[in-house]
Amino acid sequence: MSFFKKMLASVGVGAAKVNTELDTPEVIPGGVITGTVYIQGGDVEQNVDRIYLSIHTHYLRERDDRKFKEKATIAKFLLTDGFILQPGAKLEKQFSFDLPENLPLTLHSAEVWVETGLDIASAVDPSDRDLLRVVPTQEMRTVFDAIDILGFKLREVTNDYAPKLGGNLPFVQEFEFVPTNKFRGYLDELEVLFYPMGDSLELLLQIDHRARGLSGIFSEAMGTDESFVRLHLYERHLARGAQSVAQGLEEVISKHI
Repeated sequence: MSFFKKMLASVGVGAAKVNTELDTPEVIPGGVITGTVYIQGGDVEQNVDRIYLSIHTHYLRERDDRKFKEKATIAKFLLTDGFILQPGAKLEKQFSFDLPENLPLTLHSAEVWVETGLDIASAVDPSDRDLLRVVPTQEMRTVFDAIDILGFKLREVTNDYAPKLGGNLPFVQEFEFVPTNKFRGYLDELEVLFYPMGDSLELLLQIDHRARGLSGIFSEAMGTDESFVRLHLYERHLARGAQSVAQGLEEVISKHI
């Protein structure tokens, strides 16, 4: 093993490579992610401290009236402990991990991706990145359908810095809807946050009123025109379908406008 090859491997030339193939690029929050990691040894023997899989997204954080995009780690999984990777060796490692229930959806511009990394001492760590498509659970679909029945249109999906609301994450995913018929003229927008809890869902609704008359204008100017409502939908509620959930949401929203 030449000194020259060791030096090249330490800066990534002729070093180990890693590639991950997901069994399916589409998952749901709280579901399972499966796939295979392929490791290709380089030109020299290398000590691999571990192989890990991590899931990431971006969120927006405001500083000095400017918004910045920051990277968040949603989950991290250990695939292997340390081992010696021989030159030219080809290894495969299958994996299956449970995904967190608060995994953000990849709607509109929101992105979620998987990073696979090899931790190698005194060398550039090889890595691989794969986009993940995160679709709503059946429970979330029921709520989306209910909101659609009430005539709301999804305008924007953002991951916003909110550590007090995000639980173990520094952000929350916010779904912003605008009324198109029934609540048009009464609400500017309806913002919804999902908190999955197994077969049930907790919703945080932010009801933004449209200014009506002098008192409404003052409310908007003072930032007091929003109502926050927590709503827990149990399995029995969701099982009745979108029309039933829409009726419940309509009652809640109507009480706060």
